Amino acid sequence: MDFQKYIVEQALVIVPVLWVIGVFLKRTPRVPNWKIAWILVVLGIILTVGILGFSAQAVVQGVLVAGVAVLGHQLLKQTINKDIN
Repeated sequence: MDFQKYIVEQALVIVPVLWVIGVFLKRTPRVPNWKIAWILVVLGIILTVGILGFSAQAVVQGVLVAGVAVLGHQLLKQTINKDIN
């Protein structure tokens, strides 16, 4: 799949950054699990706005990169733990 149709190349670097931040947040006892995705969306927007400048496209790109980070993590996690309900 050609990600450049949906996510600009400059924003792709944010995906692994958000993934690592998500891992650290998961290990932080004070952060409830339901807040992690929201925090990553906000950080994704902030980081893409920092890279691309403030625009509607940058906000959408932030949501998309956060979505890729969260979905990628969940796919990996659920594939590894597929036998555990």
